[in-house]
Amino acid sequence: MQKNLLTLLSAVVLTSTTFVACNNDGEKKPAADTTVIVKEATPTEPMTDAPKDVVDIAISSADHTTLVAAVQAAGLVETLKGAGPFTIFAPTNAAFEALPAGTVEGLLKAEKKADLTNILTYHVVAGNVKAADLKDGQKIKTLQGGELTVAIKDGKVTINGANVTAADLAGTNGVIHVIDAVLMPKK
Repeated sequence: MQKNLLTLLSAVVLTSTTFVACNNDGEKKPAADTTVIVKEATPTEPMTDAPKDVVDIAISSADHTTLVAAVQAAGLVETLKGAGPFTIFAPTNAAFEALPAGTVEGLLKAEKKADLTNILTYHVVAGNVKAADLKDGQKIKTLQGGELTVAIKDGKVTINGANVTAADLAGTNGVIHVIDAVLMPKK
């Protein structure tokens, strides 16, 4: 009985396959509805691969939220989004946390805007200064008017004693070098 059932089932499958194969007469018939929907990008949708300027690079870094807040408080966003080029020595959040207690909070107050701007522009140099351009003992003039001193020892680069922990983060209007300390201008 099982053998007859298997034989019958095999015959049905074979007949169905043959019927389907013979039904193909070579004509291609259009599908009932071949509407294609194309979604166009709207101006409100962000471009994920858009070039970033130095401010956008800092904003996209979780390690630079304090720097971004300080740049905003000092009113320097528009300036640093300008044509440049700028070289920014960007202190990390940990660098700001290493300052004496209350320093950052005090500098973010409206009445300290001039002091904050002075400190932040001390971290910015006009031009595109890549890591390969830095030389031991080199003096670099900042937008603030002061000078930064480059030291290179055993391949490690420091700026006024702050270690460069990441270099040559290129943006459309300059370059960022990440440093592990906040640089304080001489008074």
